[in-house]
Amino acid sequence: MGLFDFFSKQKKETLDKGLEKTKESMFSKLSRVVAGKSKVDEDVLDDLEEVLIASDVGVNTTLKIIGRIENRVAKDKYVNTDELNSILRDEIADLLTENNTTDSDDFSIAEGHKPYVIMVVGVNGVGKTTTIGKLANQFKKAGKSVYLGAADTFRAAAVEQLVIWGERVGVPVVKQSMGSDPASVAFDTLSSAKANNADVVIIDTAGRLHNKIGLMNELTKIKKVMDKIVPGAPHEVLLVLDGSTGQNAFEQATQFTAATDVTALAITKLDGTAKGGVVIGISDQFKIPVKYIGLGEGIDDLQVFRRKEFVDSLFGA
Repeated sequence: MGLFDFFSKQKKETLDKGLEKTKESMFSKLSRVVAGKSKVDEDVLDDLEEVLIASDVGVNTTLKIIGRIENRVAKDKYVNTDELNSILRDEIADLLTENNTTDSDDFSIAEGHKPYVIMVVGVNGVGKTTTIGKLANQFKKAGKSVYLGAADTFRAAAVEQLVIWGERVGVPVVKQSMGSDPASVAFDTLSSAKANNADVVIIDTAGRLHNKIGLMNELTKIKKVMDKIVPGAPHEVLLVLDGSTGQNAFEQATQFTAATDVTALAITKLDGTAKGGVVIGISDQFKIPVKYIGLGEGIDDLQVFRRKEFVDSLFGA
């Protein structure tokens, strides 16, 4: 078991509730696909393709899923529509397994990495600072000492929000004046954390995409500065995406993975949308592990992404 506790009944209920809109939307559309049909044929598969795309699974991933189902239908010769739900569930579960090599309970803190440094990236409004606060809370509950760095120095609201989260969780927040060099904030945060023998450092960064080159240069500079203080830092680069934006989340992932070496994903706001299929598509297309999903406003509503539990909640255990 990792830093965070096992998958409890309460967390399962939160996951079920968080994916409820996606589940209802997807299955109401699926029921129309099979209405009056006895077997899975070309027409059913064409309609299923539309359902998956409408659920924000993404075109490329949808075509991959449809191809796998076609192969299964061809192999089994006759597949009735009652089996479609089960087959779709199996193929999505297999796809998630292929694209996430391991289920992780947490951001593992390897020996020799103290403090363990997480750099968080993502556009403004996706829930980036809230995710940082919730992560800090999880680490602190696990008995780890945490420092937060307010390196989004271009928005006063971002710094203020991080300070509020720091006070709420009870962890120190390192900040500077507005417009300061973000790399300087990262330097101060890691220096302070190292001096105080902290376990974890989480660095917030600016979420501006209007200039990809500028963003790339800024993130590269921050990483270089951190590496000087803590060799190998950052140990994780976490990209936060808003699941409710559907296909726009794919574009953000494209931009940020081009700008920096993203190692993990957190997909937020899944409780307020019917676009939960975006988790499947992004996992497949970017081959970057989805580590966390956001399922509500509560401080404990950021969950570790577990493939089996996600599919169980989406399709019904």
